[in-house]
Amino acid sequence: MMDSNHNSIARAITKSIGIDCSPQQVFEFLADGANWPLWAIVNIRSIRKADDPEWWDMVTIHGPARLRIRPEAQYGILDHDYHDGQAHWTVPARVVPNGPGTEFVMTFFQPEAFTDEFFDNQIKLVDVELSELKRLLETA
Repeated sequence: MMDSNHNSIARAITKSIGIDCSPQQVFEFLADGANWPLWAIVNIRSIRKADDPEWWDMVTIHGPARLRIRPEAQYGILDHDYHDGQAHWTVPARVVPNGPGTEFVMTFFQPEAFTDEFFDNQIKLVDVELSELKRLLETA
């Protein structure tokens, strides 16, 4: 899966979705790692607090992984770090007011270990998860 572009900037793909509920509701839901298996239905099978209180231990479709969410409510920042056996990702994420609702935005940088094809396939799955996030929060 190694890509030869390890000395250049990483490919980046940004995904967003409009959610018809308040930025505070979206932020509070996403800042709690316990909620992630409810919407990240493609990748996360289960999650629990790790011994290190900053981290969550997960079971994913690719095996064990760790998640650290770094929330800053004042600015709508939900950057998170994701570590699994394949790669380590830092994903910048924002909750942005959009009228009475919210735009949730995430940027994914392609890890060196991922081929373009594998990265593209993983990013397509994000659309499924964002749609589930929207459905959950708008019907809550």
